[in-house]
Amino acid sequence: MPSLLHSKIHGSLAAGCLADALGAPTEELSRDQIRAAFGGYVTEFHAPLPGAPYANGRAAAQITDDSSQMIMLARLLTRTGAALTPEDMAQLLIEWSKNENYFPHFAGPTTREAIARLERGEDPRQVGRQGTIMTQGASNGAAMRVGPVGLFHHGDPQAAVRTAFTTCVPSHNTPPGVAGAAAIAAAVARACTPGAEIVDIVRAATDGAREGAELGRAEGRDVPGASVERRIDRAVALAVTARDDEQAIDLISDEIGVGLPAAEAVPAAIGFFVAGAGDPVRVARLAANAGGDSDTIGCMAAAIAGAFRGIEAIDEAAVATVERANDLDLSALADELLAAAER
Repeated sequence: MPSLLHSKIHGSLAAGCLADALGAPTEELSRDQIRAAFGGYVTEFHAPLPGAPYANGRAAAQITDDSSQMIMLARLLTRTGAALTPEDMAQLLIEWSKNENYFPHFAGPTTREAIARLERGEDPRQVGRQGTIMTQGASNGAAMRVGPVGLFHHGDPQAAVRTAFTTCVPSHNTPPGVAGAAAIAAAVARACTPGAEIVDIVRAATDGAREGAELGRAEGRDVPGASVERRIDRAVALAVTARDDEQAIDLISDEIGVGLPAAEAVPAAIGFFVAGAGDPVRVARLAANAGGDSDTIGCMAAAIAGAFRGIEAIDEAAVATVERANDLDLSALADELLAAAER
């Protein structure tokens, strides 16, 4: 029988992939557009609409950049463990870009620019802190993939923050970029702790966001922008006052936003985790029906929820559908990641 920790690792990986696939067809759409296109509240996998800006051509239940990079990072951690370096992450991004299923159409502006620089041989320790516009490096591209860092450092949010920072260095080395990744990694690490409650996980996320912002400010390129930490607080406050899931989506979408910036997407993900009471399927549906950057927000929120509730909280048939559609064996990957963490 799998251990509790294996269940949490497996659950996090599976939930992240499921939420990514569920949110892919609703990405960039408004709530009204989602209802019109899919006949109401989305609860099942759909193929993206013709002309979808990113996921066009993908089939139902296929994942996108979010969980594809998450899976690659999990596999990388099985090889490097805590010795992960910015150079390792740079190679991951370059390798990911060679897969025509994901690149270039799924690459956000920061990741696309980082990959171009890295392929030219620029220093991975400098690329993520370069730029002249405030949005560069401040998006959610590092946060979307970072869940496995929390799984590797299960029960140790501070170690998760440090490794999350390493994953940001070649692409998102700014206060909001690092804060977003650190918040998700710390939340996942805390969710893996037996007996952890939602309030503990939220506290880990806010602490991680604060520590991540400090690292990004000290080691990266400072940019103006909203505080990820404070916006997590506000998203959680909205989540706990919502009467139902529909209102939670409305409140968080309208006040926090569900867009590309880390200061929107990460707080929204934590808000949906709270609104969904940590149920990975419910959380995935909240994000998918919010639209905007729905697949990314869903991947982050569900990765936390899957670690919180474990694989038993997710329908086996849904996981099998995602695995078949993407040629994945997530239980085996969970075995490998757990073994690496225990070495």
